Amino acid sequence: MKTVLMVAEKPSLAQSIAKILSRGNLNSRKGLNGVCSVHEYTGTFLRQNVRFKVTSVCGHVMTLDFIGKYNNWDKVDPAELFSKAPTEKKEANPKLNMVKFLQVEGRGIDYIVLWLDCDKEGENICFEVLDAITPVMNIPRGNEKVVFRAKFSAITDTDISKAMNQLGEPNRNEALSVDARQELDLRVGCAFTRFQTKYFQGKYGNLDSSLVSFGPCQTPTLGFCVERHDKIQSFKPEAYWVLQAKVTNSAGDSMVLDWDRVRVFDREIAQMYLNMTKSTKETKVQSVSKKEKVKQRPQALNTVEMLRVASSALGMSPQHTMQIAEKLYTQGYISYPRTETTQYPESFDLKATLRQQANNINWSDVVKALLTEGINRPRKGQDVGDHPPITPMRSATEAELGSDGWRLYEYITRHFIATISYDCKYLQTTVAFNIDEEHFTCTGKTLLSAGYTTVMPWQSLADEETLPVCEGGDVFTVNEVKLLEKQTSPPDYLTESELITLMEKHGIGTDASIPVHINNICQRNYVTVESGRRLKPTNLGIVLVHGYYKIDQELVLPTIRSAVEKQLGLIAAGKADFPPVLEHALNIFKRKFHFFVDSIAGMDELMEVSFSPIAESGKPLSRCGKCHRFMKYIQAKPSRMHCSHCDDTYNLPQNGTIKLYKELRCPLDEFELVLWSSGSRGKSYPLCPYCYNHPPFRDMKKGMGCNECTHPTCQHSLSLLGIVQCVECESGVLVFDPTSGPKWKMACNSCNVVVHFFENAHRVKVSSETCVCEAAIVDVDFNKAKSPLPGEATQHSGCVFCDPVFQNLVELQYAKMKHPMHRGGGGQGRRRGRGRGRRPPGRGNPKKPKDKMAALAAYFV
Repeated sequence: MKTVLMVAEKPSLAQSIAKILSRGNLNSRKGLNGVCSVHEYTGTFLRQNVRFKVTSVCGHVMTLDFIGKYNNWDKVDPAELFSKAPTEKKEANPKLNMVKFLQVEGRGIDYIVLWLDCDKEGENICFEVLDAITPVMNIPRGNEKVVFRAKFSAITDTDISKAMNQLGEPNRNEALSVDARQELDLRVGCAFTRFQTKYFQGKYGNLDSSLVSFGPCQTPTLGFCVERHDKIQSFKPEAYWVLQAKVTNSAGDSMVLDWDRVRVFDREIAQMYLNMTKSTKETKVQSVSKKEKVKQRPQALNTVEMLRVASSALGMSPQHTMQIAEKLYTQGYISYPRTETTQYPESFDLKATLRQQANNINWSDVVKALLTEGINRPRKGQDVGDHPPITPMRSATEAELGSDGWRLYEYITRHFIATISYDCKYLQTTVAFNIDEEHFTCTGKTLLSAGYTTVMPWQSLADEETLPVCEGGDVFTVNEVKLLEKQTSPPDYLTESELITLMEKHGIGTDASIPVHINNICQRNYVTVESGRRLKPTNLGIVLVHGYYKIDQELVLPTIRSAVEKQLGLIAAGKADFPPVLEHALNIFKRKFHFFVDSIAGMDELMEVSFSPIAESGKPLSRCGKCHRFMKYIQAKPSRMHCSHCDDTYNLPQNGTIKLYKELRCPLDEFELVLWSSGSRGKSYPLCPYCYNHPPFRDMKKGMGCNECTHPTCQHSLSLLGIVQCVECESGVLVFDPTSGPKWKMACNSCNVVVHFFENAHRVKVSSETCVCEAAIVDVDFNKAKSPLPGEATQHSGCVFCDPVFQNLVELQYAKMKHPMHRGGGGQGRRRGRGRGRRPPGRGNPKKPKDKMAALAAYFV
């Protein structure tokens, strides 16, 4: 029996597809990576009985990056990244072992059906999956077709079954357009970001951003926000005057009239008009005009409109909105949420979709009335040819979806119902008056037919828009005519909704990437989100954009990126070739980069005005090993140490607190140690600022603290404090934290595993002896009053994992216990533990340090 492998983009999607196609008759098992399940059943494919295996990936299998040596910021000129630096595809998430998993499941299969999301990114993932699986598939006979592509827009029985019966092929051109965008963004973004970050963070201490990043889409997005900020700052309010009249009829109904001149900017002229009109006691209705008007129902919903409404009306960020929409889609509640189309296809069954909502108590009356009266033909929109508009696929309740999920689902459903409802009709009445020689009017609206506003009540007419009944010639008493002084007001900061509109208008990003670009400028501390989800640029964001304008305004204007997006669209459509388009775009940005580097002084002048030099930032903390003067700790992102006497800056671990570590010094370079901590429930470890930036041993990398240092005799090193290989990851070692008492703990120096043990012990020490499992023996000394040891003993030595006395005193957090000593009985555990809990190198067979050690010693002596 032949085998068909079907691959979806997410595990939940694979499960839904398998259940639909197998009609619930399937067997499921976990894959080797522990994340993706494999669902198996038998069925018919190409008129033959086959075994189906349905599994998934977790988004992109591969990611594009530079080869190893070009990821070193200190040794590579950023200009080389435009052409000289070779790129390679790496696993997007190595911990998932996705390539190996796909090859294991794909070995010996005969056919593959790709159920990736039906957009350009999905097509790109199709070929990533094929690259992994094709080499291990059975070789096809002759020209037999073995690769198939399923096209679908919703996770429903109908859509999935239809897609299975109409299989096509993956689109190579769309996949190549994504490859081109990835390489362009990688090369351009990394080159500018590395240069800017190193240049400005080396000079200024209070930028408060760990990365001074540039992005071909990100920077124009920031440019829109700063452009609005500049308009606000340069705005000069101007006084103007408005005449306002209030009149009342014999029945006591009053109206406030609007002046036909609207406003005047000269006070004396305004006063003249007031003097002309204020003596008038009565006025007659000159005319009453009535006109029937229509408030159109909305077009079908696409991604950009959904993001706009979610931000402005629901108060949800674009990134959060897309996460919720994707979850609703994978659970089968809505159709595919990434689409630019605003027109339902001719084959779309509107009535069937509407009928599913007939029993939902929130809008059942409206739905039943529409089904009885007949639905209205939807407005004509734009058909981009990607996916149908976003619609609900089945009925739901708030209890099923949760707060935010329900709010978004409710809007999508109400919007869908509104698109096939009737327009809102109202009568607009305009009453005209003359007071002396001046013309005034009052306009009101009377509802004739609520139409779609029944289901979208926030768009209904306000009650105060209705006018009292009156006819031409009716006399009204003039209660007052007054002069109002007002001022022109500046525009407000851009809302996320307005920014999305600008990005769509100028072709910056796609419906899928727009939320990512907005999220990036927030994360980089270029803008802050104020009330009403308004985006206010920070000092850093403003200076960067002004600097780009000063050097090369095309770096921040949307024109170049918009042109590039059109070129990428031509690749996707098969009208342009990948290499020349990429080469042309890279050449443009390469020339701009060289000009930017040569002209950086122009941006630096702006930086000097807004930010403090690094030597004037921070507070004294620890002593430098070279000059023995105090170095300053700069807390603003990225946190670092700076010695103003030596003019040296040392990077530190981020996202934690730094304090002096008992005034102890590194035995290699005499720098005072500092202690990094992520909090009482997290990890902490000491580090030498110099060794952290200049690794002293061959087996150390930049960015390692004392808990990874292989110094053979230092009391803070891995060699003396390391206990056992990590119970969760393969590469880490559990290292004792001597600062954690009385709530003692050891933490992995690679992952986030923390093991708490021996609470309230008086003293804990790592012995030089080792257990049969090759873990270090630990000596523990308890106070007599608090000792948990049997027989009122206060001292005990043993293995943390093997010793039965210690086992109840050990508690692991943030990870599932996997140490072999905790499986089954003592003897069996010991046998399985051999080699697994290997002691870190250093104590028995210390590695020789680099020659740099001798050089360091000579330097400081």
